[in-house]
Amino acid sequence: MNNPSFWQRRVGLNLQLGYKDKMDTNYLSRMIEDDLDTDEFFIQKAIGWALRDFSKTNPKWVADFIDNHNLSKLAVREGSKYLS
Repeated sequence: MNNPSFWQRRVGLNLQLGYKDKMDTNYLSRMIEDDLDTDEFFIQKAIGWALRDFSKTNPKWVADFIDNHNLSKLAVREGSKYLS
């Protein structure tokens, strides 16, 4: 993590899509937390996509993660799209 290339960090986040019940939530958390302060649009969008995708499998975990972290508005909007 903490790769200086935001494109590689974005790819790492996007590679989390589709893991469903095999998702390593500790790994996903660390990846997102490493970029909480990043204002890079593509990173924030990828964070939201990863959360949105995982919310289909574990909406409670995603809702709790969003509630307990200071995410960007973009990440929250994307990540909470399927939450009730």
